[in-house]
Amino acid sequence: MALPESQFGFPSVLARTADAESEAACSETETEVIQLFDEYRSRLLRYVLSIGLTAAHGEEIVQDVFLALFRHLRLGRPKDNLRGWIFRVAHNLALKTRMNEQTRPDRVEFNEIVAAAQVDPQPNPEQQLASGQRQSRLMATMRALPERDQYCLHLRAEGLRYREIAEILEMSLGAVSISLSRSLARLERADRG
Repeated sequence: MALPESQFGFPSVLARTADAESEAACSETETEVIQLFDEYRSRLLRYVLSIGLTAAHGEEIVQDVFLALFRHLRLGRPKDNLRGWIFRVAHNLALKTRMNEQTRPDRVEFNEIVAAAQVDPQPNPEQQLASGQRQSRLMATMRALPERDQYCLHLRAEGLRYREIAEILEMSLGAVSISLSRSLARLERADRG
């Protein structure tokens, strides 16, 4: 006489085993996402702010990116080039947010955040004036660049490789190279002038 499976406890043992495996996988994914968050949060926020969003929108986008990353990894999707994936998702969300807010990029808040983050070694007033004029020239030159060139520069400043920038901005590798070369040459000329 055969006993039903439930009397042996197989379903509950299997369910507990599956739950434990699921919890372990979730814990590993959570740990990986937390490590990536710690590593890329500030860089990602700087990039999103460079697109012209407010700090509040920027923080929200960063949170959304890492939530999407958690879901991406939990679904077992590829882990190839997660840094590029993170910046691409942030770029797309930032553009969508900016479009929904119907605002043009406003670099003032970004410049204030960058200025506040810099350590001031107390230069004398002449040095402060010269530095301010130089920064104004460079920022004016930066604002005069086409948006795509600005994005390329910001992503490169965050340490992304040309190939990653090309994927994020959906450009060819050659176009990224030309954009960065052209932009850096303009900034160099502005710095000398």
